[in-house]
Amino acid sequence: MTFVAWIAAVGLLLLLMALSSTYIRRLPVTTSIVYLAIGVVIGPAALGWLQIDLDRDAGWFLRITEVAVVASLFVGGLKLRLPLRDAAWGAPLRLAGPAMLLTVAGLAACLAVGLAVAWPLAILAAAMLAPTDPVLAGEVAVAEAADEDRMRYGLSGEAGVNDGTAFPFVILGLTWLSHGSPGEWLASWGLSRVLYAVPAGLAIGYVCGRQIGRLGIVLRQRQRDIHAPSDFLCLALMALAYAAAESVRAWGFLAVFAAGVGMRHAERRVARESPHPSHHQTHPDDHPPAEDVVPEKPDAGDLAEPTVAAGVLVNETLIFGDTLERLLEVVLVVLVGVLLPQHASITGVFVAIVLFVLVRPLAVHVALLGTSLTSTQRWLMAWFGIRGIGSLYYLAYARTHGLAGADADLLTGLVLTVIAASIVTHGVTGQPLLDRYERRLADAGQR
Repeated sequence: MTFVAWIAAVGLLLLLMALSSTYIRRLPVTTSIVYLAIGVVIGPAALGWLQIDLDRDAGWFLRITEVAVVASLFVGGLKLRLPLRDAAWGAPLRLAGPAMLLTVAGLAACLAVGLAVAWPLAILAAAMLAPTDPVLAGEVAVAEAADEDRMRYGLSGEAGVNDGTAFPFVILGLTWLSHGSPGEWLASWGLSRVLYAVPAGLAIGYVCGRQIGRLGIVLRQRQRDIHAPSDFLCLALMALAYAAAESVRAWGFLAVFAAGVGMRHAERRVARESPHPSHHQTHPDDHPPAEDVVPEKPDAGDLAEPTVAAGVLVNETLIFGDTLERLLEVVLVVLVGVLLPQHASITGVFVAIVLFVLVRPLAVHVALLGTSLTSTQRWLMAWFGIRGIGSLYYLAYARTHGLAGADADLLTGLVLTVIAASIVTHGVTGQPLLDRYERRLADAGQR
């Protein structure tokens, strides 16, 4: 296909999705399932319009997945508004920490014992598949900052943190494969990749987000410029937080998520210190998100209110981030569909079943013991462990850092099959389960 033909094909796809989105929402499918099917159709299994060789194309595949994860983590962090001391943060931290560790250990054991996969390769595969997805889980994640539902908050926070906490175990698997056996390098890995890189990434990102967010709000208020490019500030913050963390060997993914949280907390601080005149505040923490008090068509005079300035900045950042996230979702899920027929495996189907039905539910229930979450919330959080873009990034990373041959083929088949199974399985079951959950919440509120 020529470049012009590709432009036309992309335009038709976006037009189709824009016009049919309302009808798709009424069906037991998600847009991701549609994108996946389109990828299969245009790939070598059908029309043959697009072919991808991961041995040849792993470099650009790595970068596009990296950009997608960075963008989605920042937007996800910006939607989480509750203060860090709030009990709601307990669930995401448990899910991204203990539950993720249990998932890696449990899935690696299943691969090593049940499928006779070598332990370093089993750990690498489990680390790739353990993190949940911040892009494809939009249906079950926090949609706006005012949403404080504990189930959604837990899943959103988990998806934001565990893309970073899984990375050390990807490195562990790759290092073990290259050395052949555990040795002195193991202590160095634990100190540098876990004890240092995880908290350092979170701290760097949070400070960047809070300080740059505060600066952006102050300048908006002083300059009263309605047309200031908030999207540039968003991109700058993502880039600087990621680069700052990576430059000191901390985890950039954690830094970007924490930058989103830090920027949100800069907004929260402004709202607490300078509440909007229309809001009758009874407690310092009860102010609504600043974007909720922005007039429909704000002018320069409205920006004199610090909370309005903060709201305009955050709202424009969220709109830009959501648009970028949706575009990247289209591209990457279509690419999964293109690759799937070449690499799908029966072993991957088995691993998906074990992960969705056994390993993930057990890990989540153990990690959430002692919390105030209801049984329904725990079961939904256990089920909605959606796999996606983060796993694609780790696969591309491994293939560009020494993974090759039969090992690369095995893990490629596992990752792509599990992602496709997650897109279909969680996509079909997601809305009915969420509708039932919302009805229960409504009934409990009435009583």
